Amino acid sequence: MTGRIAELRGEAEAAIAAAATSAELEELRVRYLGRKAELPNILRGIAALAPEQRGPTGKAANQARQALEALIGQRAEQLAGGELEEQLQRDVVDVTLPGAPPQPVGHLHLLTATRREIEDVFLGLGFRIAEGPEVETVYYNFDALNFDVTHPTRGRADTFYVNDDVVLRTHTSPMQLRAMEAEPPPLYIIVPGRVYRRDSDATHTPQFHQIEGLAVDEDVTLADLKGTLLAFARAIFGRDREVRLRPHFFPFTEPSIEVDVSCFMAHVPGERCRVCKDTGWIEILGAGMVDPNVFGYVAEYGYDPERIQGFAFGMGIERIAMLRHGVPDLRLLYDNDARFLEQFG
Repeated sequence: MTGRIAELRGEAEAAIAAAATSAELEELRVRYLGRKAELPNILRGIAALAPEQRGPTGKAANQARQALEALIGQRAEQLAGGELEEQLQRDVVDVTLPGAPPQPVGHLHLLTATRREIEDVFLGLGFRIAEGPEVETVYYNFDALNFDVTHPTRGRADTFYVNDDVVLRTHTSPMQLRAMEAEPPPLYIIVPGRVYRRDSDATHTPQFHQIEGLAVDEDVTLADLKGTLLAFARAIFGRDREVRLRPHFFPFTEPSIEVDVSCFMAHVPGERCRVCKDTGWIEILGAGMVDPNVFGYVAEYGYDPERIQGFAFGMGIERIAMLRHGVPDLRLLYDNDARFLEQFG
């Protein structure tokens, strides 16, 4: 019996050494060490042998099995290394080649691009960028901006309240107060950022973006505001634009105005302009001279309403983007539809 074990061992060792693939090696494992293979059967049948044969036969069979298992493991490592090297050679990729098909270069979202264009215009006019918290106190969001205690926008149907004294800011205007508290006049800032209101339809979303502007100095007039907005309108909507100021009301400006620009949409002969409704004007923002009551909240920081004046304005970035690019529904800006976004690369 020991002679047969030696014969099986020699045969298996030669076959294992000659195995060329992992699949062949696995077949040899089953042939020589599987449940139905001869060598394991010899081990299971030792009890039936004569007593004097059991020891030598068991010893030889166990040594053969251990030797074959070790040899198979070594050969498996060799084959795995060789196969990996062959695969790496086959799968060499030139990472300097363009994709197939080439992927388009990414670009800024339309809202981000529009915001940066607006910022660039006002930076060129001498303003600087300031930012403030999106979670704001009622004091800065309403009280210090001259909102009457009965003003509808204070209601929970219009504003997101965190608690009785804290809200998600409804406009970027609270930074007017924070900026004036931080430094004395003269002050020229714009404040871009997210704001929150309880609205949701084709022209409103619960979260949107605004840019607030504030200029405070001596001898600032409504004419300065008009000149500033005219420069802005011509930079964003075209060199031929004109601006029109209409009376309005905002709690924190007096006088307050709505600002229109002359229509820049292409008119189809015989059809009514869908944007200006043939009035020739398009509303873009609200503005006005800072109410002296607002300066009263920061008078101790150098903002004496008897000595300084200022103007403020606020615009929706979404509205500017929609007007410039003819976007019909505000929600398209938030749907993450690549077919829509790819148009504005």
